Amino acid sequence: QVQLVESGGGLVQSGGSLSLSCAASGTIYSSYRMGWFRQAPGKAREFVASVTWRNNKKDYTDSVKGRFTIYRDAATNTVDLQMNNLKPEDTAVYYCAVDVSPDSSPGTIGAYDYWGPGTQVTVSS
Repeated sequence: QVQLVESGGGLVQSGGSLSLSCAASGTIYSSYRMGWFRQAPGKAREFVASVTWRNNKKDYTDSVKGRFTIYRDAATNTVDLQMNNLKPEDTAVYYCAVDVSPDSSPGTIGAYDYWGPGTQVTVSS
């Protein structure tokens, strides 16, 4: 069993930066993948970024490449998402998730087993 709690959301102007953090309690095995997703009002939840625990392999959706960076800290069981050059279209609730058997593509929402409650990110124009 894994519990996830996100923090760091808030309101920022377009072009600004925010850093989100996901704290995981419970055992995080080296085989796990951790991901960030987001859901804007009236839209489906979408993949943002992921990182594998064992070899630190990172994946990003195209719209955030070059702006967002995902970090994992095995010592503290945290996964951070540094978001730079934020745009109004980045406004969403951001969720952290864990895939305990990552044999699907990183963006496969249904493959993730545990989810945090989410944190709101609002980017004003």
